[in-house]
Amino acid sequence: MSVYFHLRAVPPSALRNSASWLRRLFDDDWDTVRDRIGRHREEVLDKGYLHHELLYAGVPPHRAQEGPCTQVVLGGRPIGHPDPSRPPFLLLTAAQAGRVAEYLEDTDFADLWERAREEVMRPYGMPELERDVRGAFAAAHRDLRAFYAQTAHYGDAVVKWLMGSDSRLTREEGTPVG
Repeated sequence: MSVYFHLRAVPPSALRNSASWLRRLFDDDWDTVRDRIGRHREEVLDKGYLHHELLYAGVPPHRAQEGPCTQVVLGGRPIGHPDPSRPPFLLLTAAQAGRVAEYLEDTDFADLWERAREEVMRPYGMPELERDVRGAFAAAHRDLRAFYAQTAHYGDAVVKWLMGSDSRLTREEGTPVG
C-alpha cells in the first residue's frame, strides 16, 4: 500500500471538532487536490514523509526542541480517526502555522540538508544519487515554504493526515497521488 502525507489549509472558522468531518475533508478527487496544490492550499509528501521530518526536526538524540521546526511535517494536536486502526489527523492552529511559515522563510535549505544528509541518504545506499535526492528534497522544501506562507497569509490552520492507497483519491483515479 502506498501512503501519502497530506497537509491542507483550512480557515479556522470552517474547522469542526469532528473526526468524521476531518475525514471528509480529504475525500476530494485528484483534480481538486491538484488545483489546491497549485494554489498552495494543500501539499502532498510521498512515502518518504518521515525523511522530511528528519530534515526539519532531526533524529534522536539530536531531535530539535519543540517549536516551529518540529511542526513542519508531523507536528500538531492529534485528533483520532473514526477508525481507530487509521492514523490520527494532526491539527496546527493558525498561530502555529504562522510560526512554521516564519521558520521556513528564515531557514536555509543547505543547512538543513547538511545536518540530515547522512540519515536521509542512508536508505538510498548510493552516493551517486545524492544530487537527485537533494534536488527532490529542495523542491519539497520550496513547496512546503510556499504552502505555509500562503496559509499564514490567509490566517488559516493546517490539517494533516497520512492517506493510504485505499483512499478515494487512488481508488477513483486508479493511480496513486504524487
